[in-house]
Amino acid sequence: MARRRLLSFLFLLLCVAAFAGFVALGLWQVQRLAWKEDLIARVDARVHAAPVTAPAPGDWASVSKDVHEYRRVQLTGEYRVDGLSLVAAATEEGQGYWVMVPLQRADGSRVYINRGFVPQRLREQAARGDFTPRGQVSVTGLLRLNQPGGGVLRDNVPTENRWYSRDVQAMAELHGLAPVAPYFVDAEASTQPGPIGGLTVIRFPNNHRVYAITWFALALGVMLAAWLVVREQRKG
Repeated sequence: MARRRLLSFLFLLLCVAAFAGFVALGLWQVQRLAWKEDLIARVDARVHAAPVTAPAPGDWASVSKDVHEYRRVQLTGEYRVDGLSLVAAATEEGQGYWVMVPLQRADGSRVYINRGFVPQRLREQAARGDFTPRGQVSVTGLLRLNQPGGGVLRDNVPTENRWYSRDVQAMAELHGLAPVAPYFVDAEASTQPGPIGGLTVIRFPNNHRVYAITWFALALGVMLAAWLVVREQRKG
């Protein structure tokens, strides 16, 4: 009998610890849910806001994901085709490439522009700069931060100008361009022939509500198990 009571006590103690842990995890997910919903609202506001001037070199050090990512910006300058790189891409339009071309601004700084998507059959024309306009241009699009390293399964090979992520810092180094912004701009859709712009995917997984319900349900289950043990003890 004493052994049974000891085991029951230890089980109840474990239930109390598990209940506290599950509740804490549930509350943490509730906090994460509030943070994620606020993030989604802020990004949505940036995407649909009137464009602002893209950060100048003096502001590059303060560019951050929380404040600037997906902000709608505009800038003017001339494309530098000698710095063009293609990045492997899989989009709703199929397999192909992002056309990344640096835009040189009046102050001499460069900002890489993702001019949009071209299918694999147009790779050679895009690489030659056939779709890149000459002269002064104005660009409006969404600010994105540098993407170093490569894709999920493949690393960038800068020495071969082979890219699986939009690592504009490495592209600039390869082409001998400086200074270059620590961000790039996804150009908006255009009626002009050439790369297809406006394909930026803005998706933030938001499963925190489900996770919170799961943790709270587990906490409730632990309480039920503890109640059953206590009831059996009283019967005994």
